[in-house]
Amino acid sequence: METLLLDSNTWLLVLTGAGVSAESGVPTFRGMNGLWEDQPVEQVASPEGFAKDPLRVWRFYSQRRAGAAGVSPNPGHDALVAWERHLGDRFLLATQNVDGLHSRAGSQRVVEMHGNLFKTRCSNDECKRAPFDDTTVYPAGTVPGCKDCGGLLRPHIVWFGEYLDPADLERIQDFSLRAASSGGRFVFLAAGTSGAVYPAAGMVDQVRGAGGETWLVNLDPAENSRRFQHSVQGKSGEVLPKLGRLV
Repeated sequence: METLLLDSNTWLLVLTGAGVSAESGVPTFRGMNGLWEDQPVEQVASPEGFAKDPLRVWRFYSQRRAGAAGVSPNPGHDALVAWERHLGDRFLLATQNVDGLHSRAGSQRVVEMHGNLFKTRCSNDECKRAPFDDTTVYPAGTVPGCKDCGGLLRPHIVWFGEYLDPADLERIQDFSLRAASSGGRFVFLAAGTSGAVYPAAGMVDQVRGAGGETWLVNLDPAENSRRFQHSVQGKSGEVLPKLGRLV
């Protein structure tokens, strides 16, 4: 297997997807066949679905919280923690996963692009209340209310039809600009994701355009693996611990 050299000259941007979490036993939408209780998952993961039936949405996310609380980070998560400790501020982890496993493993420089399953926020856009940590598994028939404005609370998740937080995108962009202008070696690695759709597709093109090095680690063959200079097929929990060489 190829080796990814991580030395004092390396800047590393990592993007993780559902495959990394699946190895810990976290169910993915793909594993659910895109359905929940025989309904399209968009019914419980969209602003329209929440407006129509907030009880059903909270029942879905409470079940997901209960399931995710019982899983643990896997060796892929641990490898990324070790890489971050070695590289320091020359490392940034962007994840599409919402289970919080990266932080539980010890990752600190993390951008949770799609939100966090264990955070809640007010659904009232006018409310100033910030998203807050919330591990509550709400009983069926419960929709929590906001203590500040009286509106309905919702999971702090980027749903279908919603935009990613501009602050998150800016953080990734700033890191990429610093890496590209550092005079060092800029590396992008996508793990547990096909890399064929946004944001992975945009990231690989951006890094290649800046003269950087690109890697893909994924269990399934990716349609666009040719866009990556290095492609390793396999489980991230098995590949990542062996891939990085810290020097």
